[in-house]
Amino acid sequence: MSTSIKKNFVNNLKFVYSDNNTLSVIFDDNDLLMGIVGEFNKNLKELERITESNLYSRGNSILIKSSPDKNEIVKNAIQFLVNQFINNGNIENKDILSSIDKFMIEEKVKNQNVTDIIKTPKKSIIPRSEKQKKYVRALRQSDIVISAGPAGTGKTFLAVAVGLTMLLEKKIERIILSRPAVEAGERLGFLPGDMKEKVDPYLRPLYDSLYDLFHFEKIQRMIEIGDIEIAPLAFMRGRTLKNSFAILDEAQNASDTQIKMFLTRIGENSKIVVNGDPSQIDLPNKNMSGLDRSKKLLSHLNEISVIDFDHSDVVRHPLVSKIVKAYSNHND
Repeated sequence: MSTSIKKNFVNNLKFVYSDNNTLSVIFDDNDLLMGIVGEFNKNLKELERITESNLYSRGNSILIKSSPDKNEIVKNAIQFLVNQFINNGNIENKDILSSIDKFMIEEKVKNQNVTDIIKTPKKSIIPRSEKQKKYVRALRQSDIVISAGPAGTGKTFLAVAVGLTMLLEKKIERIILSRPAVEAGERLGFLPGDMKEKVDPYLRPLYDSLYDLFHFEKIQRMIEIGDIEIAPLAFMRGRTLKNSFAILDEAQNASDTQIKMFLTRIGENSKIVVNGDPSQIDLPNKNMSGLDRSKKLLSHLNEISVIDFDHSDVVRHPLVSKIVKAYSNHND
């Protein structure tokens, strides 16, 4: 489809504002409208859920009912989705998320302390809760940060984001990402390949965070030249980490001795981050976990920040927060 035709589609959208905070987006092309709305209004319902606004399909238009600011965000999202549909012929769930990310971020930035924003090459990361703000500040200011909390609270992602920005700004020389190689209840058996291929399955979430923040080829290059090192916890013994940003992920599966070993690797101009979820201990004996003990022993030191997240800080799918809360209530 030519550029002129694409522009014509977007330009043919009409926007009518009403006094009762209702914005009507009128389509000249019904096929385009159906593509945006989706089968059984599924795209519209998802956009409605994400933006917490009221959306209705009426004839050849979409009605948006919310606050004026939110109406504009949804309007911009619909324009984004129109372009996406014209270019690709369909709309996926990730497109709906992308359609609002840019505009929601712009709105949040207006009311956000600029020092809390983490700017990476692919996106700007904005803490979504007060504890996340406190965590990001601790990552930047403290020598050691210990955080604990349920899945989806951004412990690993935010730490990797801060570490990556420090590396790109040349405040450190390398990032070191580590995890205990502990099976999550399964029996993986013998893994073929060299050492890297054997441990990579355990470290995959760390790779995912990196690729979400920077271009794949550049991350691969940084790993090849040693600017980013990903290694199982067992490989850290005996080392001194200088000019580094080191993250121990899944620390609930590390013993008291292992966490002590990792923390004492800290060297000149380095930061160490220890993250874990106490509710997901995969060790044969849960009492072997050293995460809670490290928090209790070290929280009084000024150079060490301890952050405890809960279900209200979960930033994944809204259902994750409900699941975490339900399990927590049952265990209590």
